[in-house]
Amino acid sequence: MSIQKKAAMTASAVVLAVSGLVTVDTALAAKNGVDNPGKGLEKQEVSLRILGTSDLHTNFVNYDYYQDKISNSLGLAKTGVLIEKAREENANNLLFDNGDLIQGTPLGGYKANVDPIEEGEMHPAYAALQALDFDASTLGNHEFNFGLDYLDEALDDAPFPVLNANVYDAKTGKNRFTPYKIIDKEVVDKKGKKQTIQVGVIGVVAPHIMKWDRVNLEGKVVAKDAVESVKKFLPEVKKAGADVVVVLSHSGMGDAKYEVGEEDITYQLTEVKGIDAIITGHNHEVFPGAYKDLPNVNQEQGTINGTPVVMPGKFGSHLGVIDLTLMPKGKEWTVVEEEAEVRAIDTKTNEVSEEVVEAVKEAHEATIKYVRSPVGTTTAPIHSYFSLVTDDPSVQIVNNAQKWFVEQKIAGTANAELPLLTAAAPFKAGGRNGAEYYTDIAAGEIAIKNVADLYVYDNTLFALKLKGADLKEWLEMSAGQFNQIKPATTGEQALVNNDYRTYNFDVIDGVTYDIDVTQPAKYDKDGNLVNASSNRIKNLSYNGTAVAADQEFLVVTNNYRASGNFPGVRNATEKIDFAYENRQAIMDYMEKNGTINPSADGNWNFAPIEGGATLTFETAPKAQNLIPADSGIKYVAPSTNGFAKFQLEIK
Repeated sequence: MSIQKKAAMTASAVVLAVSGLVTVDTALAAKNGVDNPGKGLEKQEVSLRILGTSDLHTNFVNYDYYQDKISNSLGLAKTGVLIEKAREENANNLLFDNGDLIQGTPLGGYKANVDPIEEGEMHPAYAALQALDFDASTLGNHEFNFGLDYLDEALDDAPFPVLNANVYDAKTGKNRFTPYKIIDKEVVDKKGKKQTIQVGVIGVVAPHIMKWDRVNLEGKVVAKDAVESVKKFLPEVKKAGADVVVVLSHSGMGDAKYEVGEEDITYQLTEVKGIDAIITGHNHEVFPGAYKDLPNVNQEQGTINGTPVVMPGKFGSHLGVIDLTLMPKGKEWTVVEEEAEVRAIDTKTNEVSEEVVEAVKEAHEATIKYVRSPVGTTTAPIHSYFSLVTDDPSVQIVNNAQKWFVEQKIAGTANAELPLLTAAAPFKAGGRNGAEYYTDIAAGEIAIKNVADLYVYDNTLFALKLKGADLKEWLEMSAGQFNQIKPATTGEQALVNNDYRTYNFDVIDGVTYDIDVTQPAKYDKDGNLVNASSNRIKNLSYNGTAVAADQEFLVVTNNYRASGNFPGVRNATEKIDFAYENRQAIMDYMEKNGTINPSADGNWNFAPIEGGATLTFETAPKAQNLIPADSGIKYVAPSTNGFAKFQLEIK
């Protein structure tokens, strides 16, 4: 229960209950202000179960499109088995999805770009949820990746409410989407009598969509602070009759500190009076379980500041289950007890919800056929197992393709005279997505599925004109991928900062540079300056000559980076939008060349470290058989959560 609810428990009720002078029912009634205290109060109880999924990212069938095989570690069809069981345990239930639904696998890209949904056609994502009788959903940040017109078409045929309360029309100032919904839920109380509970559901998304998808959204919508938006609509939801308020928060957990407009604010929502349950996500973590260091977290009860919260992992890996006990209070109902848990899917068997499989069968089979189409040949394997500790073929191929594409586009223009660089990051490099989340392409034929494995996001190409000083700051930000190493310290030191997102570790090709990890990171993971005098980037050179602070460059990147607030990037003097998918450019490059050599050019290295520091990092266990020659990498031992520990010697 919330802190506010707990405060409602009167001292006298507690004393009387403990002393035995009144029944526990009487104490419970006094505690929650419910009616009819006395014997039999518990028979008026209603048990309401709230079920939730989040961050499905078009993983509906238990199938890995990148590896082109069944995978029982993901898929809504697997989660559906848990949903059915949870409903059998309590018929008084509601089921919600927390967003990031229509993008993420080749299926999402196929339905957006190859066989786009048409007027009157239900998007496979919503068909999959309809198969399990979802009651409502909210918008995640990746719902905006394909633009507002596409999103509107997808929502037009959604069979249930899709909510958002903090995105507004830029011209009218009105809510762009439906902010909340009141659901009249018929339930059965402990006496077997039918009752109606009114459940108010509010949805919010991280306001950073305005940075991440600025090309699609700027001038069209405005995203406001998620906490303030929930507070704005709470009184309206209550006035509309809601007995229970559920918030679908497509925002990460965050921490106890709060700034208006920040990305991750679920923790702050747990402090808001009047919210009875929260389904969150975005971070791809699992709660209860993660976030043990936050204040006022009860892992056993699944509450934060007394409010039940679930964060059900990613790709359908878990189901969130929140159980609320309600009692009558006049003509309304009030929550008197609550608890939350997450349930992991069965990864050992092929048991699935056939309803989900059938709902997306056409799109699923068409996607498999599409991703098997060949585009070229590679002379060597391409994998990302060591992409965070050495210049890597999986990043090199992306940079090569991007440069090839833009060279053609700028030929004959003034920009063709500028040094052309290109930036790419290792998107699939383990981390929060697990020990199986790596690019792994065998030598030989490359199909579309392999390109999607290289470049998992539906980004488009941009080029930025900026100065050498800005280029260095861009790389300083990227170097936040690493922890600070103390040369004189004996024992193991973890090299990779696991709190830093690997998709922000940009490798900029066309220049050479060293990274000195004995220096502290200049910027934190959000791009805030934290060590102004630090300089991790050493020996930054172009064609063997040190890069001058005022030297101009043209750097190829994607819309996500170009529209963000990365140090250096934000000072770009010109932004060129090519309105062409990065992934498609890679496919064009491979088709043009036929056979590619994926060797990395080694344009970046770690600066030498004096002393006896022992540097370790984690990657997939199978990487021990793929260690590059003369890399200074060696296998150490198995680690936790399916990873393996490796050691890196920096020479």
